[in-house]
Amino acid sequence: MRWFLLSSLFALVNVSHAVVGPGTVTGNTAVHDPTMCKDNSGKYFIFSTAVGLEIRTSTDRTAWTLVGKVWPNGASWTDAYTGTSNGALWAPDCYYSNGQFYLYYAASSFGSQKATIILLGLALNAENSYRPVCWLVSDNSIDIIHWVLMNDTQDGSNWYLSLGSFWTGIKLQTCVPASSAVTALAQRTAGGGAIEASVIFKFGSFYYLFSSWDKCCAGTSSTYNIRVGRSSSATGGYVDKSGVALTSGGGTLVLGSHDNIIGPGGQDVMTDGDGPILIYHYYTSAGSFLGINRLDSPVAGPLVI
Repeated sequence: MRWFLLSSLFALVNVSHAVVGPGTVTGNTAVHDPTMCKDNSGKYFIFSTAVGLEIRTSTDRTAWTLVGKVWPNGASWTDAYTGTSNGALWAPDCYYSNGQFYLYYAASSFGSQKATIILLGLALNAENSYRPVCWLVSDNSIDIIHWVLMNDTQDGSNWYLSLGSFWTGIKLQTCVPASSAVTALAQRTAGGGAIEASVIFKFGSFYYLFSSWDKCCAGTSSTYNIRVGRSSSATGGYVDKSGVALTSGGGTLVLGSHDNIIGPGGQDVMTDGDGPILIYHYYTSAGSFLGINRLDSPVAGPLVI
């Protein structure tokens, strides 16, 4: 799940590129589906998939400390959707504005196409005071869509919810002004249609739609990889480097398995003082870990640096 406020990014530079590994991170970095935001003091927060949603903090974007959970006493209101008592909550996304954190996340069960919801929590202190605020979408809204892994973006006065399913592609719904209409942003037929984890990010006059393709959550057998396309409109028309529409299976590879880095995906994107930052998880034989890289963007598409 990914919610994200669009902001300016990317310097347009056309350079040759070799795949690089994740930037240096230390401490407790065993995460899945990480999202990162930064408060006014310069402190970084990473939220990730887990029972209760885990919280990690850092003062330098390198050394990370596990400080607790968003819901340390459980989230019983999600039990009907996770299918168990105090089940894992998925793919959070954080947004910080005017001294307040907003957190969006999903509740479901693995492999399910039903009983999924998107929830919102908010807090003045991201470490200990989240509370449930609203259920944004339920499985009763549009029964063919698995409401998991999504992204929210603001463009002027309009707010959009982009969201995705392993099975049915990336969709977009206008939240403000409210609308029940759903638009397809990306769709695959290959790989069993596996595409999810949408993130929309703006640079200049273009919107970039990131997504994760293929198989997640299988350790070193995972085939997750990060793809991107761009459009002059947040609400559709995304194409890849070759001009193939994302609704026709297009998607330029940003980061795939390489060396001992397996199945990168579940990504988020944010702007920091040194430019756009890609946040993701990847697998090694020891488990799932945090990856952080800067992004550069030649005309052909974003590059991991």
